[in-house]
Amino acid sequence: MAPRVKLEKAAWLWVESVKPEDIKQEHIELAYRINIPACKRGICRRNCKGNPNCLVGIGEQVWLGEIDENTFHNIDDPNSERREKNIFVGLTNLGATCYVNTFLQVWFHNLELRRSLYKCQNSRAQEHNIDSDYEPQSICEHLQYLFALLQNSNRKYIDPSGLVKALGLDTGQQQDAQEFSNLFLSLLEETLSKEKNPNLQNLIQQQFCGQFFYVTICNQCGRSSTLPSRFYELELNIQGHKNLTECITEFLKEEKLDGENRYFCENCQSKQNATRRIRLHSLPPTLNLQLMRFVFDRQTGLKKKLNTFINFPEQLDMEPFLERKLDQKCVYELSAVLIHRGISAYSGHYIAHVKDALTGDWYKFNDEEIEKMEGKKLQLGIEEDIAETGKTQSRKPKCSKGYHCSRNAYMLVYKLQEEESSDSLRTNVEVPSFLQKLVDQDNHKFEEWCMEMANMRKLSVDKGRAKHEEVKELYDLLPAKDGEPYEFIPLDWLKKWLDDSTATKEIDSSIFLCSHGKLHPDKMGEIKRVSLQAAKLLYERYGGGPRLDGSSLCRDCVSERCRVLRLKKQLDEDYKEISNLVKRMPSEGYWVGKASLRSWRQLALEQLEEDDDESRHSNGQTNGQGPHTNNKFGLDVSGGAEDETETFNEDIICNHGGLSILEAERKLVSTEVWTKLREYFPKAPEFPHIQEPCRQCLTLEQEEKDNEAVSKMMALDQKNQLLNLFHEKNRPTLIKWPQGTDRLYIVPLFFVEEWRKFIRRPTKSSPVSNVGNSLLLCPHGGFMFTYDSLINGEAQHIALLWPNEWEVISRLFIVDKPIVIHCVRQTTPDSSTTLYTTQPDLCWECRESFLFQQQRDLREYTQATVYIRKVIEDKMTAKDGTPELNACSSEAEEEREELPKVDGDKDPDFSQSQDGAKRMKLNDSCEASAATTSGTSMIKSGGIRRSTRHRKLRGEKALIVSANQTLKELKIQIMHAFSVAPFDQNLSIDGKGLTDDSATLGSLGVIPECIICLKADEPVTDYAAMDDAYQVRMPEEGFKGTGLLGH
Repeated sequence: MAPRVKLEKAAWLWVESVKPEDIKQEHIELAYRINIPACKRGICRRNCKGNPNCLVGIGEQVWLGEIDENTFHNIDDPNSERREKNIFVGLTNLGATCYVNTFLQVWFHNLELRRSLYKCQNSRAQEHNIDSDYEPQSICEHLQYLFALLQNSNRKYIDPSGLVKALGLDTGQQQDAQEFSNLFLSLLEETLSKEKNPNLQNLIQQQFCGQFFYVTICNQCGRSSTLPSRFYELELNIQGHKNLTECITEFLKEEKLDGENRYFCENCQSKQNATRRIRLHSLPPTLNLQLMRFVFDRQTGLKKKLNTFINFPEQLDMEPFLERKLDQKCVYELSAVLIHRGISAYSGHYIAHVKDALTGDWYKFNDEEIEKMEGKKLQLGIEEDIAETGKTQSRKPKCSKGYHCSRNAYMLVYKLQEEESSDSLRTNVEVPSFLQKLVDQDNHKFEEWCMEMANMRKLSVDKGRAKHEEVKELYDLLPAKDGEPYEFIPLDWLKKWLDDSTATKEIDSSIFLCSHGKLHPDKMGEIKRVSLQAAKLLYERYGGGPRLDGSSLCRDCVSERCRVLRLKKQLDEDYKEISNLVKRMPSEGYWVGKASLRSWRQLALEQLEEDDDESRHSNGQTNGQGPHTNNKFGLDVSGGAEDETETFNEDIICNHGGLSILEAERKLVSTEVWTKLREYFPKAPEFPHIQEPCRQCLTLEQEEKDNEAVSKMMALDQKNQLLNLFHEKNRPTLIKWPQGTDRLYIVPLFFVEEWRKFIRRPTKSSPVSNVGNSLLLCPHGGFMFTYDSLINGEAQHIALLWPNEWEVISRLFIVDKPIVIHCVRQTTPDSSTTLYTTQPDLCWECRESFLFQQQRDLREYTQATVYIRKVIEDKMTAKDGTPELNACSSEAEEEREELPKVDGDKDPDFSQSQDGAKRMKLNDSCEASAATTSGTSMIKSGGIRRSTRHRKLRGEKALIVSANQTLKELKIQIMHAFSVAPFDQNLSIDGKGLTDDSATLGSLGVIPECIICLKADEPVTDYAAMDDAYQVRMPEEGFKGTGLLGH
C-alpha cells in the first residue's frame, strides 16, 4: 500500500477541477477514501493508517492459529518459589544486607549453636495464637524463628527483615562484615547470659572463645609478665604473605619493645627493652580466622581492600602453634569460606561457601540463590574472577591437593575434627514443637499463596481462551464488502481489543467528530471501516458510541477543505502578481503597513491553515474563523519592535484605533493590489489615501517634543549649577577634611547616580525630584553611620556635598531631611583634637541592631558563593592577580561607561533600587582608593567605571555553599571541582587553617564572597583509593545508632 501521505494527497486530487458548489457524493467518498482496496495478510507487513480498509497489523496475528496457554498470563509458576529437594533455604537481600545473610547461613550450619538456641525459653512463641502473625521481640527469638524457617520452610527463600529491623540496620548501606560479626556475637552472648539454663549462658564462649597470653620478658632482668586474654576470632594480617601458615606464624611472632615503646619493668622499676609475643593457650570448637583484607591506608586516610592470594588448607593442624601440648585435639576441618566480591572496600557483594555438617556437601549461599557444588569439594569458581586495577594482573598460584587459594576470602571458619559417630542426637537437630507450629503456619500461608497464584493463572488462561474464540469469530467478519452497509470503529480501540494485557473499554468515537457532529475527514488515519454485522456485535458486547456509518460523511467539511486547497493553489500566483504591482508608485489607493506587506503571504498561508483546522474539535467549536470571518483583527498587536506583524494591516493602527502618524511604516498601494489582499483578509483595517492620521497622536507627539525641550533646558541648567558634582571634580573627602569649611552635607549616592543619568540623556531619563535622605536614616529619624564606619568602607552608600552645592540642591529638589557632618577642632596649649558630629545624631540602638543583623547574615546564609583559590608552594597560581579570560559578559559590560536605559516605569524618586551603590570608580593605588570614602566614593580614573564584583583568578573557582554544611561536605565539592581528594586538601582563610571536618562553615568563619586558599598535597598514585574517596560522601559511622551497640 502507498504511504499515508500519498494516500491523503490522492484523496484530494479532484479539488483542482471541482469547485465547492459542484461537489458530489463520489467526491465525498474519495475524500474519505471509502473505495481504497483493503490490504491482505502476508502482503502488507504493517497497518496502513492512511487506508481505513486496512485491517492488517492491528494485533490480530497473536490470535490467529494455535496459541500456547502460557501467553494468556504473566504470572510465574508459584512452584518456582518452592524449595527444591535437598537444597537449603535462601535469604532475601533487602538492599545491601548480603553481609548479614552470609553470617546467618554460617551460624545456621553450626549445629551445636542451632541446637542450643532452640532450647532458649520462648513463652511468646509457645503461647502464640496461630490466628495472628508471630512477631519475635528479642534477638534469641528472632534467631530461633529464622533458623526454624531455614530448616523446615517450604519456601525457596525467606525474608530476614524482622531481625534486620530489630537490629536497627540500614538496609541501603553496606557495612563492615567483620565488625558486624563481632558485634552480633557480643550482643548474642549478652542476651544468652540472662537465660536461666546454665548450659546456654556460656554458649558463645563454649563455641567460639579461645584464650592466649601476652608474654613480655624484660631484657635487663629476665622477668616474665603474663597477661591472659580471650578471643573469638584470630585477626590475621595477610599483607606480604602467601598462605595461612605464614599469617598465623606472624600473628604469634616475637615483637621487640625498644625506644619509645620500651616496657616498664616492675622488677627494675624503670623502662627497659623487652620482647613480647602471643602464646596460644586453648582453642574453641569453632575457630574463626579473619583475614584482614580491609585495612586503613595512612596515605589516603581511607580503607582499602588487599586483593592478595592466600593459600589455606581443608584440614588445619593447630598443634604446632600451641605453646603447651594439650591432650585436646587440634586438627580442624574447613567448614565455611566467606567471600567479598569487588575491588573496593566500600562496595561489592558478600557470599558464603558452607559445608553441610550432615552430608559433607559444599553449598554456595548467594542471598536467595543456593547452589550445590558438584562432588564434595569446595569450588570457589567465578568468585575469583574480578577486575584488577593494577597494570599487571596477578596470576592465581597453583594449589596442592587439599588446599584452596583465594584473593577474596575474608573469613575462614574451621570446625574441630571429630570422630565419626553414629549418634544421631549429635548430628540431627530437631525443631522444637512450639517453633515447628510457627513454621507450619508460615508453610500454610505459602501453600495458600501458591494456590491463589495457580487459580489466577487458570482464570487468565480461561479468559484468554474465550478471547481467542471471540477474535477468531469476529476478525473474519470485520472487512466491509463493496456496496454493503458499513460503520467506523476507532483504530486505537481495535488494537486494545486485540491486546489481551489491557481491559477492553466501551467504544468511544466522540473524538472523531467535526464541528458539524459528523466524521471529520482528517480522522481517517485513526479509524477503520468495518462491516455492519461486525460493528453490531462489537457494540452489543462492549457498548459505546456515537455510531458512525455511511451517513456520517460530512459534506460541509469536504466543501470547506476544497475551498481552502483551491485558495492555497491560487496564493502562489497572487503573490507573484502583487509583488510586481507594489513596485509602482500610485497617486491614490490604500495605506498598507510595510511589515504586513512583507509578510502577507505567510499570514495568508497561516490563515488558510487555521481555516483548514477549524473544524477539528468534536464539540462543535471551531479553531478560528475563515477568511470571510477573520477574528484575528480584534486582538492587540504584540511585539511592536518586531519587524513582522501577526495580523494583517494592524501594524499601522495607533492605540486610539486611528491611522498611525509614522509615515515611514506604511506604504500606499493601488486599488488593484488592495482588492486582491482583501480576498485573503476581508476583515483587515482599511485606510484610503485620503485618511488623515490620528489627531490624538499628533497632539501627543507635539506635547512630547515640548516636554523634551523642557527636560533639556532643565538638565542644562542643573548641570551648569552643579558642574563639579556632575564631572566628579574637586570632591570633598572624610579622610582628609577640606580646608575652609566645618561642615559637609550628605545625600544618598543613588540620588547622585540617577541625577547624572538624567543630565546625560534628559530625553530618555526621567528627571529626579526628591533627594531621599530618609534612606540613610533609621525609623526614629537618627543617622545610621558613624564617622569611623564611613572612612572604613560604608561611604560607598553616600555622597558628600559642599555647602554651596547643598544650597543649590535645596532649591532644585525636594529635601525630606538635611544630613550634615560637622568638624569641630578643639585646641588647648598642650594639644589639639578634632571631633566629628552629625545632624541628626547617630541612633545607637538602630546602629547596634544593624551591625548585629549584618553579622548574623554572615553566619546564617544559604546558597552563597565562596571562592576556592588553589595555591602552589605558598604562591598563588594566578600571577599579578590576572583575571580569567572567560569572565562573564555582565562584568565586561560594567567596565564600559554606563548608558541610561529607557525605562519609563522606573520611579524617578529612586525609592526602591540601590544599584548605584554597587558601582565605584577605583584609583590605581589602594591608598587613593581609601581616600574615596567621600561624596560619591569615586575618583576619576581614565573615565572607566570598574566593577566592585569579585574577579575570579586563574586557578580559582566559585562554589555554592550554606552556613550549616560541614567542612567535610565542602571538601567533597572541592574534590569534584579540582580533582583533589579530601585527605590531600589543606584549606585556610587569611592564613588560618580549616581543620575540623565536622564543624559547620558558619562556625569556622566562612562568610559569603570570601576566598579560601587550597594547598594540595602530592597526589596519591593509588587509583583504587581515589575511587573509594569518590564513593565516600560522608564520614563513616559504622553501626552507630543500631541495636548492635545497645542504642
